[in-house]
Amino acid sequence: MDQEVNPDLAQADAVALMPGEIALKVGDEPASSEKPAWGAVVAMMLGVTALLTAEFLPSGLLTPMAKDLGVSPGLAGQAVTATSLAGLVGALFTPRLTRSFNRKPVLLSFSILLVISNLLVALAPSITFLLAARIVLGLAIGGFWAMAAATTIRLVPPSLVARALSIVMSGIPAAMIIAVPLGSYLGEVASWRSVFLLATALGAAVFVIQALALPRLAPKGEAGLGTLVDILTRPGIGAGIFAATLVFTGHFGYFGYIRPFLEGVTGLGAAGVAATLLAFGVANYIGSFASGLMAERNLKLTLIAMPLAISVLGLLLSVYGKDVIPALVLVALWGFAFSGVPVATTTWITRMVPDETESGTGLTVASIFLGITMGAAGGGLVLDLMGAAAVFVAGAIPLLLAALLIATKVRTRAP
Repeated sequence: MDQEVNPDLAQADAVALMPGEIALKVGDEPASSEKPAWGAVVAMMLGVTALLTAEFLPSGLLTPMAKDLGVSPGLAGQAVTATSLAGLVGALFTPRLTRSFNRKPVLLSFSILLVISNLLVALAPSITFLLAARIVLGLAIGGFWAMAAATTIRLVPPSLVARALSIVMSGIPAAMIIAVPLGSYLGEVASWRSVFLLATALGAAVFVIQALALPRLAPKGEAGLGTLVDILTRPGIGAGIFAATLVFTGHFGYFGYIRPFLEGVTGLGAAGVAATLLAFGVANYIGSFASGLMAERNLKLTLIAMPLAISVLGLLLSVYGKDVIPALVLVALWGFAFSGVPVATTTWITRMVPDETESGTGLTVASIFLGITMGAAGGGLVLDLMGAAAVFVAGAIPLLLAALLIATKVRTRAP
């Protein structure tokens, strides 16, 4: 399976209209005999699932992790902060630093880092050790996401790029379903360390599958930092990137501390927490299809509506989340609303910079990790100082600011 794949198989920029509907601007069409590497596409999807499962696990295991390590839940939540901060660095610099290397070993190295990180977290004797292990994971996630789309479009002919990207993107809701509800439940049945050992085994299995399924891909030149500056100075781009940061700040201010809220405010036990988080994941998966249609029909309205809806749902949760049924319904609606954020954000950046899709996507990924960092850090501080309900009030502020910024400053059509 180590055959070379033509680096010009899909040399044009992909303009994402929705996960399953991508428009391509193709220079040279490959020969009709070119065969899609579906096994490699599935291997990429499994990489997304394994990496994001590891990233999301602390959200469902926060309480037992904090208790075992002898720290507050807010401090334990900085496991998310450490991961996202390292992810920002990985997203910005990995493609540039590895531009002369064959892409297969680079991608495999991310799975190796995933296995190492999960194993170290499972064995962590202290919060400091755990945070260091999560930095390793962040570098892997950031690097992988910066290369994922560019790699995927080289695995299939241009006519099948849409289908390939939708398969890879399906790893996101899959990870949400696996990591938080299942991780939360298993953490109570066994221990949080056992859950990370299972994640280690998952990462090892994905490494083997990728080693067998991924073809060798010749390196391609990557744009420098000057290209990122050029993109940011284009009309409306800077405002849109900042809005994306605000959206993820608010969302992960909520999401990182949902378990302490459900336990302390709603009064749910382990099974109830797992069921509620499962509702979030299932609604998120269903919403990923509807949000694609919304983004296609009216992108700007979608970009505004999603953070606005999430902020309102968070505020309602802070008021009515004491009762089980309202909490369950509001969390599920929140999962549905958030499903549109990655779709609409990716659609927007690829539409606005069709000539620099890879660099624009990398910049967006970095801004998302910055938002996750600020949301996890700020949410932990609010949790420790003011309690779980206050997290959902504070998180609504950046979400509302994002909706306002998008409505007034962000363009959805390239000039």
